[in-house]
Amino acid sequence: MGEVNQQRLRELFRNHFGHDAASIVQAPGRVNLIGEHTDYNGGFVLPAAINYSTCIAFSPTNNRELHIVAENFNAQKVVIDLDKPMQPDADAPWSNYARGVVQELQKRRYRLAGGHLLISGNVPAGAGLSSSASLEVALVRALTELSGEAIDPTNAALVGQAAENNFVGCNCGIMDQLISALGQESSALLIDCEDLSTRSISIPEDWEILIVHSGVKRGLVESEYNQRRVQCETAAHFFGQKELRGVSLEQLLAAEDKLDPLSFRRARHVLTENERTLTAANALSVGDMPTLIRVMAESHESMRDDFNITTPVIDHLVEILQQAGAGEAGARMTGGGFGGCVVAVAPSKIIPQLVAAVEQRYEADTGCVPRLIPAKASRGAFAH
Repeated sequence: MGEVNQQRLRELFRNHFGHDAASIVQAPGRVNLIGEHTDYNGGFVLPAAINYSTCIAFSPTNNRELHIVAENFNAQKVVIDLDKPMQPDADAPWSNYARGVVQELQKRRYRLAGGHLLISGNVPAGAGLSSSASLEVALVRALTELSGEAIDPTNAALVGQAAENNFVGCNCGIMDQLISALGQESSALLIDCEDLSTRSISIPEDWEILIVHSGVKRGLVESEYNQRRVQCETAAHFFGQKELRGVSLEQLLAAEDKLDPLSFRRARHVLTENERTLTAANALSVGDMPTLIRVMAESHESMRDDFNITTPVIDHLVEILQQAGAGEAGARMTGGGFGGCVVAVAPSKIIPQLVAAVEQRYEADTGCVPRLIPAKASRGAFAH
């Protein structure tokens, strides 16, 4: 897999539109190494952009219409009139990401311009690797390049997030779009989701990332996700705070008997996860594998017991990877939960034994077919 084939994309564009693309933009998916469900609580996350992307080939036209073809959806085509209010399209749900991005850019006084766009991507969908954020950031880049209007990476990420919140209807935090816009090669990015400041954390040269799709397509994600968000806000409001970042772990623990048990557990996950994420960033930066293994394991337990977003199959997959690593690989579920992927970090010499263990045990034990996705930490969105 890896990078989308640019030459093929240009040929497809020519086939669809009868002329050459003026340019191509691409934006990567991401894997979150640690820091789950902390972003919308103003907390810390540690994602890496990965070498799986959404690419958009495009060229300008003389009218105010966007003609968009989605190669991954049977080359389905939509036409969006830039001078009409955006309306959701039930027949082409993928196009709602484009409509949401257009609406958010126009709210910010971007004039935009007509064009032909061909979208093609290889970020595995439904895996929790942020194919949607990758699409949004690529769309922001393509649309602003078409109209010759500048936008910086952080604002591009904010537009993508707003499109998903306000138009698509998933109340996501900022992490996915920000790492897609700002990722750096061979590095993870420690993001403070309160002020959007970032710190690049270099991944040791001989360490690799292995993502394993559990074969369980994520179910109920949006409803459960939005529910978790409300539960976290309820806990924050109890302390007179807008988000949990303003609450200390000591405050929370002292108030355990005053909070309802569910809100308490949800908040405990978020506040302890923030601490684990900062610890993991430091461990990664100095190549301290034992500490990284410990906090990744604790993160998974917290997601399982306090946040209730793992599944027995995912828990088993994490266990297989932890055992196969024999003290040299960190593993945890990654993404929103309820299926999707597990991420492992290990020295490159250990990766083959992780792969072998998954291949030998996982399907036999669970009946689910895994998909192994070797990944490299890659750069964020860019134009060709």
